[in-house]
Amino acid sequence: MSESVTAEILTNHILDLARRQKRLDGRGPDDYRKASVEPGFASSADGSALARIGATTALCGVKLEPGKPYPDTPNAGTLTTNAELIPLSSPMFEPGPPHPRAIEVSRVVDRAIRAAETIDLTKLCVTAGEKCWTCFVDIHILDHSGNLIDAASLAALGALTHATVPNVRFGIGPADLPLEVNHFPVEVTFCRLGETLVVDPTVEEESAAHGRLTIATDERGEVVAMQKGLIGAFSPDDVKSLVDRAITHGDRLRRIARGS
Repeated sequence: MSESVTAEILTNHILDLARRQKRLDGRGPDDYRKASVEPGFASSADGSALARIGATTALCGVKLEPGKPYPDTPNAGTLTTNAELIPLSSPMFEPGPPHPRAIEVSRVVDRAIRAAETIDLTKLCVTAGEKCWTCFVDIHILDHSGNLIDAASLAALGALTHATVPNVRFGIGPADLPLEVNHFPVEVTFCRLGETLVVDPTVEEESAAHGRLTIATDERGEVVAMQKGLIGAFSPDDVKSLVDRAITHGDRLRRIARGS
């Protein structure tokens, strides 16, 4: 049997289950897989965290290094977010230029961090117009079992929350200080399977999906960012319903990322 025929059979099965409010792994439409965050996973980073959502695993490392402010923001530090989908995480990823999915993951995670004003970049300015801290948020997907954005978001938040500004290493201050994190955005992803909207899709569900929507909320219950993916549409009522669900899931995931 060809791969295309097998894929079509699996897709039809997934959609049939969704019509009956069921899923391949036994979850209901609004059941999230077990999630965990292990901070301090990489000792060489200024902040790090390993996040797991089911079998999907993402590692984030935060590094802070001296740099120069951008000309249009002379009184602020800089932030760079990058995601890498390494080949060992899935057969669909190969060595070479950044995979389009990696670009999407990095941009969506970066947007939530910036939109929520997670870090006050002005606090990372050392000398206006001359020296600042550059915060690198590097995400590595170690195992792809679906829902990469949420796993990357959890890993990034966990790493930032436990990061340290290395003043001593670079001779900028007498002591290292915790990185000041003001807000805690969490991204929650849904996909449409026929008329059913499910949270935390697996890789098989993503392949069968008729649209994907990621909603980032903060600790105040405010929506700070959204990202629509895949081909398919969501009605205004769909979006309102998913926002409520994202806030509920976000509260729980945020506590996991912060270790509280």
